[in-house]
Amino acid sequence: MAGHGFTIGLVQRAASPDPAANLRATLVALNRAADKGAQVLCTMELFSSQYFCQTEDTALFDLAEPIPGPGTEALAALARSRQVVIVASLFERRAAGVYHNTAVVLDADGSLAGIYRKMHIPDDPLYHEKFYFTPGDTGFVAFDTRYGKIGVLLCWDQWFPEAARLTALKGAQVIFCPTSIGWHPAEKEEWGAAQQDAWRTAQRAHAIANGVYVAAVNRVGHEKLAGDGIQFWGGSFVADPIGRVVAEAATDQEEILIARVDLDLLEEIRRNWPFLRDRRIDAYGGLNKRLLD
Repeated sequence: MAGHGFTIGLVQRAASPDPAANLRATLVALNRAADKGAQVLCTMELFSSQYFCQTEDTALFDLAEPIPGPGTEALAALARSRQVVIVASLFERRAAGVYHNTAVVLDADGSLAGIYRKMHIPDDPLYHEKFYFTPGDTGFVAFDTRYGKIGVLLCWDQWFPEAARLTALKGAQVIFCPTSIGWHPAEKEEWGAAQQDAWRTAQRAHAIANGVYVAAVNRVGHEKLAGDGIQFWGGSFVADPIGRVVAEAATDQEEILIARVDLDLLEEIRRNWPFLRDRRIDAYGGLNKRLLD
């Protein structure tokens, strides 16, 4: 392909109650993405299960696995055989009583380039993540891979401009955002369109403000583990450094989304919109406080 860059692939899926089946289906989809030319592949958040945080149940800690573990081994074998980079979101068992929502980044030789543990943990109706996840301690990071330097934010992280900024300052050319975001069915008619538009707008703003690509990958389907459940709205998309949506998936079906990361465009946009150059780093001390008087 023309231009200096690489191709990414996002795997938007509907999850079943069977973790083994979800892993198998995700591996098939990742292989299909590689067949389509993707070099850096990304799963949705917590791809190996349904979104279990709808309820608080200690038995669900059994879904967690160590890193490295069976999931990373299967993904690493695929990365090595297809010579692709894989970003995958897993429920990590770090120790008894200490669990994380963790993204692994596997390089194209199957080696573990690193991990990112979700930093912002929500606690909302049907999103009881504080019950399951210890806040991350990796900080905001970017990983050198065979094809490019990539960062990861996980779901709730993707709403915070500070998180995107620090990931970009680490050198990320693409920020991947595996997510599980959807509607409460009773709220969809009144708030659904505005909520989805706010999500897209926030990610596009991160891309513009930081001169990076942002790739958000969501799940689809109605998962009912408590109450009326959550209707996940899919709509995975890629925004370029000027905020244009260059690829977008459907809201109601599984899809493999392919997009090209043009590093020459990234360079051009940053030269013309030098936000990183013009930051007043001497004036931002208040950002480390909850509120300012």
